Amino acid sequence: MRNDQKKRSIKSGLPPGTLMHIGKRKVAEASINLMQFNPDQLIEKKVKSIKQLFDDDFQNDSLSWINIDGLHDLEILSRIGEKYNIHNLVLEDIVNTDQRPKFEDHDHFIFITLKMFSLSAHNGRISWEQVSFLIGKGFVVTFQEAPGDVFEPVRERIRQGNGRIRRMQSDYLAYALIDAVVDQMFNIQENIGNQLDEIEEKLLSDPGRDVTASIHELKRRLLDIRRAVWPLRELVSSFEKSESNLIKKSTRPFIRDVYDHCIQVIDNVEVSREITAGLLDMYLSGIGNRTNQVMKVLTIVATLFIPLTFIVGIYGMNFEYMPELSWPWAYPALMGFMLLVFSGMIFYFRKKKWL
Repeated sequence: MRNDQKKRSIKSGLPPGTLMHIGKRKVAEASINLMQFNPDQLIEKKVKSIKQLFDDDFQNDSLSWINIDGLHDLEILSRIGEKYNIHNLVLEDIVNTDQRPKFEDHDHFIFITLKMFSLSAHNGRISWEQVSFLIGKGFVVTFQEAPGDVFEPVRERIRQGNGRIRRMQSDYLAYALIDAVVDQMFNIQENIGNQLDEIEEKLLSDPGRDVTASIHELKRRLLDIRRAVWPLRELVSSFEKSESNLIKKSTRPFIRDVYDHCIQVIDNVEVSREITAGLLDMYLSGIGNRTNQVMKVLTIVATLFIPLTFIVGIYGMNFEYMPELSWPWAYPALMGFMLLVFSGMIFYFRKKKWL
């Protein structure tokens, strides 16, 4: 985080559109992957350099999906901007990984940036990164911070040639990629739901400090998802309502379906947040109840010994004339009286249901 702040301070005062990567560098070298396809043909390859990418002949009747992993290589970004006539302010937003999800219509291309969440298969940890889209006639360029994404099902559909994805244009490919991001959020929420169930079981059986740590971790994750999903709803709505010629009428119903999914994700996030808050209240209530029980036992013990202490205090005084001290049965009688008082108080507490 300190490096990020340092870069922001360096960028302060520079002209608008100055390219500078802001965020954590997650890969040593940027990589470029190309999928170029039409209904009859598919070309998929890893490109060694941005020069090689544009030196190759692009077929006019094909749709090109260029995926770039790693945002720190500004030469790749500049060449992409020159090739597709992308404004420098848009390129600046791509390398700034703190962007709020948004949709921009620039006539000859569409710019979209959003947050993509992922779930680790090893430890179940939730992470996220920024993904940006440049959508134009005959091309879609995606920018990711690091390799590994949720787009593999889309790639498989392209490879197999099933459905309409090989026959459609860039707007439909962009829809499919955004839909994959939104669908992943359902998987994230299912994972969070399972964690909430486990926490609830622990709260009912053996709550401890690790439970509170888990609850606060889930609250932070839900807040991250909420921050990503609320703007995403506006983004998808703008995507569907855009008057851009790049968005075909046949694609709009699919985009509306993604919008409905966003609403579902938002509803689920709010429900999960309420459940998390309820679990935290349950934990605090349980801690309070246990504390009250301890205080109740200590209070009863102290109350039982108050009259006994009073009696002992009286006979502990050093007065010369205390006739009962010379009685043969004084000690047993006093002990019996103290036992009687103790038993009477126990009986009274039980009658009042304090024990």
